[in-house]
Amino acid sequence: MATAAAVDPKMAALVATRSLNPHPEKVTDAVFLASAFCDPRDVVQVKYEMVRRARVDRVPVTEAARAFGYCRQAFYEVAAALDAGGPAALAAGRPGPKGPRKLTDQVMDVVEGWVAADPVPTSADLAARVESVFGFSIHRRSVERALTRRQRIRAATEPKSGS
Repeated sequence: MATAAAVDPKMAALVATRSLNPHPEKVTDAVFLASAFCDPRDVVQVKYEMVRRARVDRVPVTEAARAFGYCRQAFYEVAAALDAGGPAALAAGRPGPKGPRKLTDQVMDVVEGWVAADPVPTSADLAARVESVFGFSIHRRSVERALTRRQRIRAATEPKSGS
């Protein structure tokens, strides 16, 4: 049996861009639903129109938020995101962590200093030092991967020497 996303190319595009509204049935705004262009499944369009309805059409915020399936607090968060980053800021961002939580650049600078002072420390020794100095435990493989990643980044950003 084919899925709805496979049958409907717009649904597939919305899923692929993480723009699918999880509750399109909550959109009750009559003007929005009457338009052939507007799609309650498109969360970016729904959020944009909610803010536009309050700001341009002068509909009260509570009423606009409710008509588009949001609460008043969510309206203000969406409006702030729109003001800060434009319509692109209304799309969902990449899920998951956005960077290292423990082995930050500052911690890795210290770890690389230890490696420079003792060129052959084991990753277990480095992990133990991180725990004693910074107060959090880290797996030895995490230290190895972080060092490798920094070496790759450094190699990619260093200018190539001409022959």
